[in-house]
Amino acid sequence: MSAEALRIGVTGGIGSGKSVVCRMFALLGVPVYDSDREAKRLMGEDLRLREGIVTRFGAACYRDGVLDRAYLAGRVFGDAQALADLNALVHPVVRRDFRQWAARQQVPYVIVESAVLFESGLDRDVDRIVTVSAPEELRIRRAVRRDGSTPEAVSRRVRAQLGDAERERRADAVVRNDDVQPVWPQVLALDGQFRRADGGE
Repeated sequence: MSAEALRIGVTGGIGSGKSVVCRMFALLGVPVYDSDREAKRLMGEDLRLREGIVTRFGAACYRDGVLDRAYLAGRVFGDAQALADLNALVHPVVRRDFRQWAARQQVPYVIVESAVLFESGLDRDVDRIVTVSAPEELRIRRAVRRDGSTPEAVSRRVRAQLGDAERERRADAVVRNDDVQPVWPQVLALDGQFRRADGGE
């Protein structure tokens, strides 16, 4: 029986390109747990989590048994306490689901993608952390092009997140996605490291 897969957390701010980096790892055959997508799934499927959301935010959060994300977003938008309450309900369930998922994977290592790796506590469930960094002006341009937002709106979202410098300080490795350094060689080098670490530790 092989040892449990090494768990790698990949994070980065808006427009950093962390999803692109995670897709590169996926192309190398690495299972990737998308914490944002799985959080949405769990908010619909996990009965205890659903009960917690209804208790805190009301039965209108679900219409015909389906989460009304627009309604819930309206309840927490601009309300720091409401958002903190929602995160306190969702994050522990996602962390537990990730641990169970990772334990089932028969591979050298797995990845969890999360924009809020540190804020959610997922950093405590991984063995290594990779952060994807890019200059702020480039991140803003990418997010404007991708989301159709205004530069001002994206800038506000950037300022609301943990800064790149702090992410880099707390990470074990940094992928530079600055449109200057090729990303593929950086991903391939990390892939080699993680595969060796699984076999040698």
